[in-house]
Amino acid sequence: MAELSNQLMAFTVLAYLAAMICYAAEYAFGKRSHVGRAATRELVGAGAPVESAAPVVQKVPVEKPGRGELAGRIAVIFTVLGFALHLGSTVTRGVAAGRMPWGNMYEYILSASLVGAAVWVVVLLRKPALRHLGLFVSLTLVVLLGAASLIAYTPVGPLVPALNSYWFVVHVSTIIVSSGIFLFGAVPAAMFLIKNGYDEGKRSFPYTLGKRVGDASALERLTFRLHAFAFPLFTFGALIAGPLWAEASWGRYWGWDPKEVWAFISWIVYAAYLHARATPSVKRTVATWIALLGFVTMLMNLFGVNLFFEGLHSYANAGD
Repeated sequence: MAELSNQLMAFTVLAYLAAMICYAAEYAFGKRSHVGRAATRELVGAGAPVESAAPVVQKVPVEKPGRGELAGRIAVIFTVLGFALHLGSTVTRGVAAGRMPWGNMYEYILSASLVGAAVWVVVLLRKPALRHLGLFVSLTLVVLLGAASLIAYTPVGPLVPALNSYWFVVHVSTIIVSSGIFLFGAVPAAMFLIKNGYDEGKRSFPYTLGKRVGDASALERLTFRLHAFAFPLFTFGALIAGPLWAEASWGRYWGWDPKEVWAFISWIVYAAYLHARATPSVKRTVATWIALLGFVTMLMNLFGVNLFFEGLHSYANAGD
């Protein structure tokens, strides 16, 4: 089962990579792109009626999906396929270990990115107009899963004794779900800033990407809703369940361990974002930059603390 999990993960990365390529094709050849708009102008010009004395009744042709639209639909198929493979890889990893697949840094990335992918699939099916975000979501998934496989991979093994508790499921599950939602929420946040900058006249990279992005206000609303949903879960996991587990395992609720410190920093930053977002005098762009700063602290907590710091939560290369 462990080998099957590894093989499914390899196919998962390939499926997300194929989706990313197809999203990029839609980005380049879709209706919002230079190529797509130029093709539309040429078709309109070629089909213009010739002036005559009598009015000409024209039949409106049925618009067929262009190359960009077709590439986008194929990207959705690869996304759903990648999610199914991702789910299979995570489940078989848990079966092989005989426990929930959250026991080390590699498994944590697998599970958190799976939550992010699940959120993206739901958004994709409910709001197809946001499909243009797929290029950046799939890129994020490919990078995270590639880093997990190359840097953080750990063979299947039992949990370290400190994690052998029912709090393992309660605490880690809420952190994984909230982290996965924060992971996906960073994508519309970044694209909102890019689109907003482009609408304000900025033409340097990366604002030029905003030319092919949809409505900025829709991206900002999606960013807020995702963070507002994830924040209470993160609060419970990091500041309630975590300390209770620490007291049961180590005899203290809080010990300023590097992981605890960075989790608290992330909580403060995300709380600041929600407060700024609810304050009318604070610009939406300022609040969104705070959300992205929170995502940076989450990455630091995930990679930096596990790889560069020693503490009671340093399980990057252990069986949890």
